[in-house]
Amino acid sequence: MEKVSRKAYCPVDYAFQRIGGKYKGRILWYLKDGVLRYGELKRIVEGITPKMLTQTLKELEADGLVTRKVYLEVPPRVEYGLTETGLELIPFINQMRIWGEKQMAKG
Repeated sequence: MEKVSRKAYCPVDYAFQRIGGKYKGRILWYLKDGVLRYGELKRIVEGITPKMLTQTLKELEADGLVTRKVYLEVPPRVEYGLTETGLELIPFINQMRIWGEKQMAKG
């Protein structure tokens, strides 16, 4: 899949273009423990529509963060997993999770 070309103004901008938004961080976080099927992601990512899930997964794949494997079966089976680059993001997403928990606890 071809990488999406977006002009980044600094490294932070570059990073947030790839993991920012409402769903990308959560999808990456859910994939940290291994491969998930499309239907599993649809169930665990609360509030996401099928169209948005498909679009977000395509963007993550284009950015080299997620792999997509299609099995030629009936019904079709599609699995998603993290690339090495995607795995590198998990410690940072975990730090954001910890920060979020602290802020939520403050009420």
